[in-house]
Amino acid sequence: MDDFNNVNIVDTKEETDKKCPQCGGVMNFNPATGNLKCPYCEYEEEIEKQVFEPEKADELDFFAAEHTANCDWGVETKTVLCNACGAESIYDALQTSAVCPFCGSNQVMDANDQNTMAPGGVVPFSVSDKQASGLFKKWIKRRWFCPRLAKNSAKPDRFNGIYLPFWTFDTYTTSSYTGRYGIDHITTDSKGERHTETIWHNTSGVYQEFFNDELVAASKNHDISMLRKLEPFDTENNKSYKPEYIAGFVAERYSLGLKDAWQRAIQSIKSKLTSHISDEIREEHRADHVGSVSFSTDYKDITYKYLLLPIWVSNYKYKNKVYQFMVNGQTGKVAGKTPISIPRVILATLGILAIIAFVFYLRANS
Repeated sequence: MDDFNNVNIVDTKEETDKKCPQCGGVMNFNPATGNLKCPYCEYEEEIEKQVFEPEKADELDFFAAEHTANCDWGVETKTVLCNACGAESIYDALQTSAVCPFCGSNQVMDANDQNTMAPGGVVPFSVSDKQASGLFKKWIKRRWFCPRLAKNSAKPDRFNGIYLPFWTFDTYTTSSYTGRYGIDHITTDSKGERHTETIWHNTSGVYQEFFNDELVAASKNHDISMLRKLEPFDTENNKSYKPEYIAGFVAERYSLGLKDAWQRAIQSIKSKLTSHISDEIREEHRADHVGSVSFSTDYKDITYKYLLLPIWVSNYKYKNKVYQFMVNGQTGKVAGKTPISIPRVILATLGILAIIAFVFYLRANS
């Protein structure tokens, strides 16, 4: 990795410096058609595919990976030389694509260096910025605790299309577990009152499950909880990486390395296994309750992919405060933050308390 004080000159990709043959404008990726499109005269052309080019990102052997560590570029920058106009621009070292501020040319740079991997695949945008705006308006109107004035006045600023880095993991799991399950027995006493007694039993067994494309965000620059709310992505519907797919968009390379990403994937898988094993115990024994589940898991045939996933990012202002939101560029799912109406929260709380009090009243008088 270059020293922070060194100047790192990066050339742009010829494939994305392509000019429109009709008007000379810079062509961008068009989410609606999957082609390159001129934003000025609307000329379009298909993205060329090479012979024997893979359709999708390959599943790679986790233990054969050469680069597994986190990549902390800190304040490191790189100087990008625009092939279209010759201007030099300074970018954050994480960026792998941008737009030249002088001539508007797409600047898609090499996505890897000697210390990092290149993306294996990309899930192209299929939702346009106009569609994202409409989806946001529908989303915010359904936020019950959001003030009505905020709903009516919320107008997103310009949408920024970003390709963010993600890891996916496949693995076969075999879990040896122990636990307890309870079965309710209902009896009636001499007064006709019913009583429930739970009889507990010990159990153990082996549970197997294959996990496909367990997703882990590889960026440290964005709200991870918000990104999780955008899931799921159809990662199976990815395309083998080509710089043309990210032309006209910002793209970011990973900062969370493969090794630490796998540890996060393990935590997510364990959480799912806890639920799935409990469900299996409940179904197998027709139990009413399951508890004290513990297990150890063996992971086999671990593979990974490094993908770029599409996200629209924008914000809106309400009472001098800025609220950010995101839109899944593949599915249109929206996640974000909204202002909270305190009167609506109080009203909802009072309603819930009234329902609880009514239920206790009915039980007391039954």
